[in-house]
Amino acid sequence: MAAKSGITETNLTKGQLRKLNALRKSVGPAIGERAFVKWLKKANSEKNTEGDRNADLIAEAVQRVLRDRRLRIPRGGYLVRRVRGWVLVERTAAK
Repeated sequence: MAAKSGITETNLTKGQLRKLNALRKSVGPAIGERAFVKWLKKANSEKNTEGDRNADLIAEAVQRVLRDRRLRIPRGGYLVRRVRGWVLVERTAAK
């Protein structure tokens, strides 16, 4: 359903729909839709394009060890998690 403000609800995520409906209920449909459009434009322009710093650090550390040939990664999935201050890498269970 497209409103007068040009919002196509089918293109919105579940969270965006919730925000839109909350704004409509709290300040009314017309003002809520205008506020939502402004918020959506601002949210889209502020998206973080840098990426995850922790993932970058982990990838850098793994690449360094792979380059030195101190690590071999066979095929299959792995689970990386923190355990008591350590980083634990486990092979996932085969299904």
